[in-house]
Amino acid sequence: MLTQFIDYIHKEHLLAEGQRVLLAVSGGRDSVAMCELMSQAGYGFAIAHCNFNLRPCDCDRDESFVRNLAQRYGVDIYVANFNTVDYAKEKGLSIEEAARELRYAFFEKIRKEEGYDAIATAHHRDDAIETFFINLMRGTGIMGLQGIRPRNGFVIRPMLAFCRDDIDAFITDNGLDYVEDYTNAEPLYLRNKIRLQLIPLLRDMAPSFDRTMHSNLEHLSDAAEIYSNVIAEYRSLLLHHDSDETYSIDIEALCSIGTYNTVLFELLHPFGFSVTVVSEIVSVFGAESGRRFYSDSYVLVKDRRHLLLYPRKEITEEEFIIESPEISHDSEMPICFAVENATSCQVKLPSDEAWFDCDKLRFPLKLRHWHYGDRFVPFGMRNSKLISDFFTDTKLDVEQKRRVWLLCDAEGEVLWVVGHRASNNATVSPSTKQIMKMTVRR
Repeated sequence: MLTQFIDYIHKEHLLAEGQRVLLAVSGGRDSVAMCELMSQAGYGFAIAHCNFNLRPCDCDRDESFVRNLAQRYGVDIYVANFNTVDYAKEKGLSIEEAARELRYAFFEKIRKEEGYDAIATAHHRDDAIETFFINLMRGTGIMGLQGIRPRNGFVIRPMLAFCRDDIDAFITDNGLDYVEDYTNAEPLYLRNKIRLQLIPLLRDMAPSFDRTMHSNLEHLSDAAEIYSNVIAEYRSLLLHHDSDETYSIDIEALCSIGTYNTVLFELLHPFGFSVTVVSEIVSVFGAESGRRFYSDSYVLVKDRRHLLLYPRKEITEEEFIIESPEISHDSEMPICFAVENATSCQVKLPSDEAWFDCDKLRFPLKLRHWHYGDRFVPFGMRNSKLISDFFTDTKLDVEQKRRVWLLCDAEGEVLWVVGHRASNNATVSPSTKQIMKMTVRR
């Protein structure tokens, strides 16, 4: 088994000579076997353990066991204690999802701080089969049907070379102690239900089930590589990076593709949108503009001809005050400014920049979000205009409107629709002595 372990690491290019790896160790048989194999193979490693405080007494027992294991191997150990239940409630996650988020965030933190080259988990072939069925039920698309891959970024899975029976035999042959998580034998979570109920039924129906599934996962991995290359082409063609974290998709160009439902799912899945939500998005292609759809991190707005993606941020009544041109201001303010002596009278400026005559400005200035009923006199015009009408003229969608800032003077007059159009107030003229230059902060 040791030779097979080393060969698999070399074949999948998981670790190079001299690299240090952080092992995720629960104390169960799989992670204990991984520790022993790493030790026998001569790799430099340390141990990371998570105490999720989900099983009274047992979690502390597991932590103590893993600490003793690290001492036996003479390696460093890093331990985190989590209040998993409260975290799950706060984030609106299942206990499984919450534990996963906490676990991998902790591992990555240690990897970065301590300079480890990889994080190794003890997932094996049976885990890969279970993951296939989990992803099949969740609707993750073909990429999720590969099961578990040998590498995902800095996370490696060297135990995928073995099945559960192989690991059990190794534990017995080497006389290794481990701790048993009694919840693994209870159908409390989806993975346990698949392991304890679904897979035994399938094995009973098809005695060659495990061998067939391992072969299927290999074929699906090859197919996914071909598929991902095609999706990458569609992504470069259809997903336009407009600015910062905002993106757009041309609906007409998307619909010209025969399999646009599947393509759209693959484009939106990295932004956290599920199969169900993508189906709802497709159903409103012919509807009016303004419909919104949400993932945990992004909002998608159906515009006239585009699907528009923005980072999900709550728009508050936050305001920023500029007391005078001499006082420095909060780096979180969405604009920055500088005062300069007037050397020219530039009129044509980019939309993300505005110039004002310092002597004409009435301080303090206020930066706030726009409200219905706000008006301004656009630069170069004589009459005032509703800012909502200006938005219509410039074809801003609902989400863009929500995010617009207004720069106002002490009397409430709008000086600048930030990033779009300055007003006729406090404009620079040939007699201007000092210019206050304002720029959108990127």
